[in-house]
Amino acid sequence: MTILAAIGRSVLALLASVGRVFIFAVQALSHVVRPPFYHKELAAALLNIGWLSLPVVGLTAIFTGGALALQIYAGGARFNAEAVVPQIVAIGMVRELGPVLVGLMIAARVTSSIAAEIATMKVTEQIDALITLSTHPMKYLTVPRVLAALISVPVLVAVGDIIGVFGGYAVATGTLGFNPAAYIKNTVDFLEPLDIISSLTKGAVFGFAAALIGCYFGMHSGRGAMGVGAATKGSVEAAAMVILAANFVLTGVFFTL
Repeated sequence: MTILAAIGRSVLALLASVGRVFIFAVQALSHVVRPPFYHKELAAALLNIGWLSLPVVGLTAIFTGGALALQIYAGGARFNAEAVVPQIVAIGMVRELGPVLVGLMIAARVTSSIAAEIATMKVTEQIDALITLSTHPMKYLTVPRVLAALISVPVLVAVGDIIGVFGGYAVATGTLGFNPAAYIKNTVDFLEPLDIISSLTKGAVFGFAAALIGCYFGMHSGRGAMGVGAATKGSVEAAAMVILAANFVLTGVFFTL
């Protein structure tokens, strides 16, 4: 009974946490459509989440695309199916690897940054100062970051998809002996509009989840340096798990149901 009670407490604690995050998300969405709007905060968040994430997204995508081409070629050679490299690289990057890798990079870079920044503001009582100045913390801190992630992460996913496919193209044409024109034609002919729509939709969902979780953990962090560290670590872990779970659900919605 002791073991069952411990399991039950853990499950109830998990469900309570999910409920608190859901309520936080509803509150954030309700503030999106209500003034005032802080355009400078939104612009700064777009710069941090979008533009400054391009280098890590580009490097991750190009090396993943190149490695994917090598692996598919080596595996296809066992069945005399080396010619499918362009098609599999395209579908693998656009449907799955592009959105998921960008989402995880955003979780590692942006979610941790947001959680640490807001948690530090809470520890140093800057959030209390905002309330004293009649500025709603949700409106000033959460909404700009969530909106910026919702806008910029799909763009990052599109860029990552393109760079990843180009990485596969560079390896296939430069190392594996593929004809450049034929490779591009096979890639374009094989991709469908649904593949691109699913990729961008995943990017929007992943960006929203990553920014929201970072803000939630920052707002609910403990006091002191340990509280900031725990909020940062917990936010990255939660964001990564939510992104992977959401990817599974969205893949089923787009390509199975």
